[in-house]
Amino acid sequence: MSSQGWHNGAARPGGGARSVSGKAPVTPGSLLRGYLGPQRGSVVLMAVLLLCSIALEIAEPRIVAFFIETVQADGPQSTLITIALVFLGVAAVRQVTKVVAAYASERVSWTATNAVREDLSAHVLDLDLGFHESRSPGELIERVDGDVNQVAEFFSSLVVQLIGNALLVLGILVALTFVDWRVGLTFAAVTAAGYLLLLRVSSVATGKWEADREQSARFFGAVSESIRAAEDLRSSAATEHAMRRFHRRLRDWLPVKVRAEAWGSSIWIVMSLVFTAGTAFAFGFGGFFYQDGRISLSGVYLIVAYATMLNTPLEVLREQVQALQQARAAIRRIAALFAERSSIVDGDRQLPSGALEVEFDDVRFEYARSATPVGAGDAAEGAAEPTATAAPDAAAEPGGTRGPQRKQVLRGLSFHLEPGTTLGLVGRTGAGKSTIAHLLFRLYDATGGAVRLGGVDVRDARMSSLRARVGLVTQDVHVFDATLRQNLTFFDDDVEDVRLLEILDQLGLRPWLDGLPDGLDSRVTPGALSAGQAQLLALARVFLKDPGLIILDEPSSKLDLATELVLERALDTLLAGRTVIVIAHRLDTIRRADRVVVLDSGEVVETGRTSALLQDPESRLAELARIGEVLR
Repeated sequence: MSSQGWHNGAARPGGGARSVSGKAPVTPGSLLRGYLGPQRGSVVLMAVLLLCSIALEIAEPRIVAFFIETVQADGPQSTLITIALVFLGVAAVRQVTKVVAAYASERVSWTATNAVREDLSAHVLDLDLGFHESRSPGELIERVDGDVNQVAEFFSSLVVQLIGNALLVLGILVALTFVDWRVGLTFAAVTAAGYLLLLRVSSVATGKWEADREQSARFFGAVSESIRAAEDLRSSAATEHAMRRFHRRLRDWLPVKVRAEAWGSSIWIVMSLVFTAGTAFAFGFGGFFYQDGRISLSGVYLIVAYATMLNTPLEVLREQVQALQQARAAIRRIAALFAERSSIVDGDRQLPSGALEVEFDDVRFEYARSATPVGAGDAAEGAAEPTATAAPDAAAEPGGTRGPQRKQVLRGLSFHLEPGTTLGLVGRTGAGKSTIAHLLFRLYDATGGAVRLGGVDVRDARMSSLRARVGLVTQDVHVFDATLRQNLTFFDDDVEDVRLLEILDQLGLRPWLDGLPDGLDSRVTPGALSAGQAQLLALARVFLKDPGLIILDEPSSKLDLATELVLERALDTLLAGRTVIVIAHRLDTIRRADRVVVLDSGEVVETGRTSALLQDPESRLAELARIGEVLR
């Protein structure tokens, strides 16, 4: 099932929470409705338990006051014992309700926040390559997990506790009014003034916490990049540079964090003033009214007890308002992430079965200069910062020229590939080879012209059909920390073992499988497989899809001779009867291709049958082969 359905309020798999990331903006209210709606029973249970706890808490001072009055009236000892037992029973029941409410709130919290993480992760994975190349994995992890952690309490108990403690404050004020209306009105005025001041301070603090979350994401993004580049940093003696970068990020974060904490502490100062004023009024009113004979000793106790009790919900409200500031800041960032939209719009046409015809018709493409993808395979294409975004067609200027912020990679590129044939793409670094692969797999859209597969413009094709009919094999294979079966099927439990074994047999990889300790159940981890084993894994993945077009970024360029021979035999089986585009790095790979396209600066400078071009000493391909630049 496509994750897109979850983003429009559709029921999630397993009957979990609903997503709220459709066109409507994400707000605290929409998060509550979207993710707590399916948990109405647990939320109602929390509310009922909270109301019971409030009623019992307000009743406790009344029981003690009755005890005092009974003592003053020389009541029987049995009555005093009964009152004491009732008090203990009420206190015990109140504690039990708190424990059950805490369990219910944690269950609600984990269910809701896991649903948010799942939907947010699915949404991020649906976004185009340009989005991902503009953000580091560490930053996205902090956005998906760190920000969601900030709203965990918001889901579990924050709103219920805010309402509950507000009701407790109201109940205490009503109870004080029953003791003496003047006392009740005075405390109501003090509480209202403190609350209004609290709102004013918290509105400023929310923005400070949002800035803090942003700095946190940037810092962890930098940490992630350095960890991934640890080997290169050590080999280049650049660890000091990485540490300076950490220190710079921390220096940027420190003042933002201090400001956020300072504004959070200011709330504590406001509430302390309210507490102090309330306690002073309690003792003042109690003493004055008792001496004046207007209230009894039990009445004095009730005033002091309720005034002291008032401090607790107000303190909890302070903490929850501070937590709400952080939650609101995190919700804003979650909303911003949900609001991101992929520039790749899904089509509605299916690609035909069988080997696919490939056509590039006057294709133009450019990266924003600050957006060229690092590691795209063509160094000149990857010389800029990794924030990839393709410009729309309307941005093109006559003659294909661009402003200083654009980097044109393909310039009116045209070629045609018949179904079932193999094409080699050759060219120096930066010629546009990897960009062609990206456009075929629709990681980007062309800024001009058309890319067609099986006669269908890739922009009109369903993404699911495109992903199923096009296989991509690169030199860098991602291995999951999972079983071999899960790595082969990408965690699709519907694929039967018989099918997997059949594919491994067809590719001649059964001896490799038999050499593993637990067969398909063998646990593999990133780094545990050799480069050759990882490439064999990648070939089996592609074969499982049965694609009509295979894009091959010459996997054998990193392998030893023995593994390369095994891989070559597997490739012969995999490529038979399919259309193949090979990004060639070596002459041996070129000989596999039926035809060759030689690229230079995003343009076709030569095309023809491989054997004919290699035999022609005047051809560009022969020249590249002589000087060894096919390897580049």
